[in-house]
Amino acid sequence: MIPELEPRCAWCGAPARPVAGRLAVCDECGAATTYPPPDEAELRSAYAGSYRPPSGRFSGGGDRLLRHTRALLAGRLDRLAPPGPMLDVGCGDGALLDAIETTGRVAVGLEQGDQAVHGRLDVREVEIVDFDERPGEWAAVVFWHSLEHLHQPRAAVRHACSLLAPAGLLVIAVPNRASWQARWLGDRWLALDLPRHLVHLPADALVVGIRESGLKIDRVSYWRAGQVMFGWLDGLVSMLPGRPSLYDAIRQPEARAKAISGSRRSMTLAAGAALAPTAAMLAAAEVGARAGGSVYVEARRP
Repeated sequence: MIPELEPRCAWCGAPARPVAGRLAVCDECGAATTYPPPDEAELRSAYAGSYRPPSGRFSGGGDRLLRHTRALLAGRLDRLAPPGPMLDVGCGDGALLDAIETTGRVAVGLEQGDQAVHGRLDVREVEIVDFDERPGEWAAVVFWHSLEHLHQPRAAVRHACSLLAPAGLLVIAVPNRASWQARWLGDRWLALDLPRHLVHLPADALVVGIRESGLKIDRVSYWRAGQVMFGWLDGLVSMLPGRPSLYDAIRQPEARAKAISGSRRSMTLAAGAALAPTAAMLAAAEVGARAGGSVYVEARRP
């Protein structure tokens, strides 16, 4: 971890006050910053091995389901964005890139070094200096659950806005720190994901930051970004004795943070099935209250 005497907000730059759970909270914008910030060695370790193994992450067809949802997103982007190429910042395993390309568009992805998509020549390391150097005029720039991984997220949003073509589309999906599940689950909230998530944004702070970058907000959704019901479900299961991890239980063996026996995995999955109706009701209620566990924003260059 990097020692820091005076923590500052990773989103707005204002002073932040340390609180329990390795966070520093900003009273100006409401964002939280991971504090002390992880050094490069800690981040390399956090992203190594089980985070995204080449063989895939989820069992039981989970990876296929994710690719289907990325295809739906790609279709939406193709309908809403003007003609031209699209840039996916933090492209992960390349599922969205592949889906965009099936629409006939050029898709370019950026990803951190060890997480770069194998075999894709257009994937570069995402350090803020590299992203700042990214040229071009893009029909859409997408941060799909990647903005929270960046050291300078506000600068990344500003730069993304500068890269948009006229009427170009900025799409951001992030966990919502102002959600009911974030408040009620505390350090059991799956989307906290320390130390990989460096900034923890409430929806209002994200929307204000995008507007201040000069874009017009077209849509704010509390369900399109996904992870809403599962955030509740994983948190509820973790409250059982032994703090079982439903997230590990649905992942392939090489993608689990900790090894889990077959019997414990079966019990964890059974608990998830039993608690699913409760999680669904909680998710529906928080989405209805515009306080969902994640927030999705579409904004357009005038």
